[in-house]
Amino acid sequence: MSSHPQHHLTEKDSTFVPLSNSPAPLRPHKLPGVALARLADLAQAAAGAPGGASPGTAGAEVHVTGVSLDSRAIVPGDLYVARPGARTHGAVFAAAAVAAGAVAVVTDDAGSRLLPTGCTVPVLVVPDVSAVTGSLAAAVYGGAAALDLFAVTGTNGKTTTTYFLTSLLQALGKDTGLIGTIEILVGSEAIPSRLTTPESTEVHALLAVMAERGLNAASMEVSSHALTFGRVDGVHFDVAGFTNLTQDHLDLHGDMAGYFATKAQLFTPEHARRAVICVDDEWGRRLAGSCSVPAVTLSTHPAGGDAGAAGADPAPQGHWRVAQVQRQRLGSSFTLLGPGGAQLKVKTGLPGAFNVSNAALALVMVAEQLFTAQDRAVVLARLQAALDQHDPFTVEVPGRMQLVGSAPVAVVDFAHNPDALARAMEAVRPATAGGRLILVFGATGERDATKRPIMGAVAVAGAEVVIVTDDDPHDEDPATIRAQVMAGAVAANTGRGLNRVVEECALRPDAIVRAVELATAQDVILVAGRGHEVHQEVKGINISLDDRLELRTALASRGFQLTKTSAIES
Repeated sequence: MSSHPQHHLTEKDSTFVPLSNSPAPLRPHKLPGVALARLADLAQAAAGAPGGASPGTAGAEVHVTGVSLDSRAIVPGDLYVARPGARTHGAVFAAAAVAAGAVAVVTDDAGSRLLPTGCTVPVLVVPDVSAVTGSLAAAVYGGAAALDLFAVTGTNGKTTTTYFLTSLLQALGKDTGLIGTIEILVGSEAIPSRLTTPESTEVHALLAVMAERGLNAASMEVSSHALTFGRVDGVHFDVAGFTNLTQDHLDLHGDMAGYFATKAQLFTPEHARRAVICVDDEWGRRLAGSCSVPAVTLSTHPAGGDAGAAGADPAPQGHWRVAQVQRQRLGSSFTLLGPGGAQLKVKTGLPGAFNVSNAALALVMVAEQLFTAQDRAVVLARLQAALDQHDPFTVEVPGRMQLVGSAPVAVVDFAHNPDALARAMEAVRPATAGGRLILVFGATGERDATKRPIMGAVAVAGAEVVIVTDDDPHDEDPATIRAQVMAGAVAANTGRGLNRVVEECALRPDAIVRAVELATAQDVILVAGRGHEVHQEVKGINISLDDRLELRTALASRGFQLTKTSAIES
C-alpha cells in the first residue's frame, strides 16, 4: 500500500478545503456490513484504544456499514478514519464521531495518543492511515465490481472526455454515472462537485450507490491530486485513458518529471486493467513505453505532430489514429482508423482540434472495453450505429468551450494553463476577415507562479486584444498576480513587435464588460480560466461570479445576439 501526503487540496487551486461540505454524503441504503476483524486484518492493524476494546475481541462482533473521514458526516455503523490533516489531527474529533454513531476508529500512533480516555469503541492503529483508507472503503462498500469503470487523466481534456464517454455509453444503452470537476451524476441525479476526484471514502460510496440503483457503467476524472492523496485507492478501472501532459500543478509536483510520475501511477495493475494512451506529446509516448498494463496507443493529429506545439517532433502513428479531419461549422468530422482495418466515421459539434482528440480517446476507450467481451466486427457496427443515430460528441459540457453569444461569437472556457489557453484561442480564432480575438483571463493566486508570465506571453501571441483580470486570487494580493501576467504579456508584445492591445482590469465582471465594449459582430470573445465555476474566492470569501452569466448580460446590454443554452448554471 502506498503512502500519501496528509493534505487536502483542490485540483485547480490546490487550496486547503474542509473534508466535506455536506453533512450527509450520498450513501447506499443497504449494505450487509463487514466484520471489523476482517478490516483489521486487511489494514494489518494493531489495537490501540485507551480503555477501548481490541479489534480481535469485540471487533469480531462489530460490523461496519460505512466509512467516513469527516466526524460531521458520520452515519451509525461507520468506521471513523482519523488521519492527520493540514492543521489538526482527525483523532481530535473522534469523540464527536463516536457520539454520532461510529462503531470503530482507525488512526495512526499519533492519533491514538489524542483519543479521549476511555474510548468506548475499538480502535485500529496503522502506520499510515491514508495508505489503507481506500482499501477499507472498497471492502465495506464493494460497489465498483458491478460497474464498467473508465478513468481519464492528463492535464487538459479530462472533463470533456468523461462527458463524451458518458454520452457514448448512453447511446449504447448503458445506464451511467460520472464523477468529475463539474458535477457527479448518478443516473439522472446531479450533485455539485467539490473536488475533481472526491476523497476515497466518497468515491467508493458513490460507486456503491450507482450499483445499488442499477447503473452499469461510470466515468471518472482522475487528477494528479487524486493520485497523490490516494483518492482512487481501492478502485480498479477497466480502462484508463491518458489525454496529454503540459505545465500545471508544479507547486505540488515540483517539476514535469514529478508530475508525469504521479500521472503514471494510474497505469499500473493497482489501478487499471488496460489503457488507451494518446501519444501526441512526448509524455504520452513515454507513458506508452513504460505502462505496466496492456495498452493501445492513439495518435489524433493527422500530420503526426502535436497540433498545439509549433515545431513539435512528429509523433509515431498509434494503434488507433485520426485521419481526414474536416471543419464543420464550429465542430469537426473525422475518420478513426484502428487495427485490423477498423474504421469509424465520427463528428463532434465542439470546436477545436483538442475536442477531436477528446472524442477519439473516448471512442477508443469504449471500443477496447467492448472488445473484451464481444466480436470486434459486432462492436464496430454497434459503435457506428450509436455515432450515426445519437451524435454523442455534440453534448454540451458546462464551461468547456461553452457558446454564449453568436455575433460576436462569445465563448467561456476553463483553460487555466499555458497549453490549454493556446489551444482554446486556436479553436475559436475568427474565420472572417477582419475579425479579432478578444481574450479575458487571469491567473490563480497562491499557486504555480511560474506559469503566470508564460500565460501572458501565450495570450498576446494568440489574441489581438488581451484583457488581464483576476481569477481566484485566494489570499494573495490580486495586483501582484496581475502584474506578473502583465509582465509576460508586455514583454512578448514589445519583444516580438506584435502590436496587440493589452489592458489590465482588476474586477472580472468589469473586464468582461470591457471586452464586449470593444467587440464588433465579426469578433470572437473568449473568457478563459474559470469555466463552470460560480464563485470567486477572495481572502477566504466566496463571491458569486459566473463568467457565463456576466458575459451573457454584457452581450445583451449591447444588443448582441445570444445563443440558446441549457447549461449556464451547473
